[in-house]
Amino acid sequence: MSEATYDFDIIIIGGGSGGYAAARTAAAKGLKTGVIDGAQELSGLCILRGCMPSKALLYAAEVKHLAEHGATWGLRIPEVGFDFPAVMARKAAMIKDFSEYRVKQLNDGRFKLYRAYARFTDPHTIALSDGQTLTAKFFVISTGSIVSPPPLPEMKDIGYLTSDEVLYLKELPKSVIVLGGGAIAVELAQFLSRFDVEVTLIQRSAHIMSACDSDAGEVIETVFRKEGMTLYTGTKLKLAFTENGQKGIEFEHEGKTVRVVAQEIFHALGRSPNTASLALDKAGVNTEKGRIVTDLLQRTNIPHIYAAGDCCGPHEIVHIAIQQGETAVHNIISPDKPRTMDYRLLISIIFTDPQVATVGLTEKEAKAQNIPYLAASYPFADHGKSMIMEAMHGFVKLLAHPQTGEILGGSCVGPVGGELIHEILTAMAKRMTVHELAATPHYHPTLAEIWTYPAEELADQIVAT
Repeated sequence: MSEATYDFDIIIIGGGSGGYAAARTAAAKGLKTGVIDGAQELSGLCILRGCMPSKALLYAAEVKHLAEHGATWGLRIPEVGFDFPAVMARKAAMIKDFSEYRVKQLNDGRFKLYRAYARFTDPHTIALSDGQTLTAKFFVISTGSIVSPPPLPEMKDIGYLTSDEVLYLKELPKSVIVLGGGAIAVELAQFLSRFDVEVTLIQRSAHIMSACDSDAGEVIETVFRKEGMTLYTGTKLKLAFTENGQKGIEFEHEGKTVRVVAQEIFHALGRSPNTASLALDKAGVNTEKGRIVTDLLQRTNIPHIYAAGDCCGPHEIVHIAIQQGETAVHNIISPDKPRTMDYRLLISIIFTDPQVATVGLTEKEAKAQNIPYLAASYPFADHGKSMIMEAMHGFVKLLAHPQTGEILGGSCVGPVGGELIHEILTAMAKRMTVHELAATPHYHPTLAEIWTYPAEELADQIVAT
């Protein structure tokens, strides 16, 4: 096929965060660009069923929680109630605004938008579900992810909630069993619990949020139990069942068989790459368990096909998807000046209360990779501003190189941890040492000044070079 026969210079499959970032970058560089998205609603996971709706609901739950504990600060607040349809209506209105803006961007004429699903028929050709066939010199696949299949086959028959359904509930169940301990599970478990749902959370690993260091999981477990949630960790799921109109889960815990029942089961055990319908084998693209294999250029094994976002990973985070989409198109346009993804500054935030945020290396990762480090932490329970706020669960922690003192990573489990972690992100971007961070002025009393305490402790242990 000669270049003259291509319909487009580049086709982006998927119009979510990663796909839109790729499309706008390509169009801005003058490439004839097509975008293919057959989803019922445009905008992508983050806007419709992920980041934005979940954080809107979590903030509502936090405001309710603070009002219920107003007596802590000597406030007389009448009995706190809520109108759940109004809570969901506010969320829906916000998401509608976000979504409509993205739809407007996708339809503003910079590229051709096709509302259809795509599958490859050869490395340069895709067939659309509306019967059209399109060709392109380059492709960027950014089809996102879907909810993973349930962990127990019986769940298909008895029914269960996914994060998609939880974020769009019409009414709250009286009780729910949450399967999972990752970000989606713990965030929405706390949301449900704070809106008076009886929550039982079942986690297979020894601690919730198993990707984090165990000390972070322990803090959130303590908070959850204090708020009335029932937690089981270190479990092995056996089966799902129904009993007296309720749904149940049977599992092993501490050598015993345990059965719990609730009105609903919430399957929150992760998401899988949304690639099954793409016929990637027709294009020769390699995958691993459905995930598209890419290098740090975002290129697949087929030189003219790239991928970005959740469909390729390795991190299912919106700003990473955007960066990957931009990187892919840059490398298509400027192969002589390649840009690679750098995950040294990887940042992750879990929006529980308290929030859990990390950047760079965790202790778990440093040990697994045999990277030498020193660590120091400081608790919010002994920090002035957090004591004023009565936000005393959690800590901050810094990891530093034992010879140079360069900051290798930071963790924050505490009030507005997702905001506070950006100080360490900035420090790491400039490759600051703990000595430099400790010497940086911080206003008193602020939450941010807590970072100076572990920095000072590490600076005292490491001779500056």
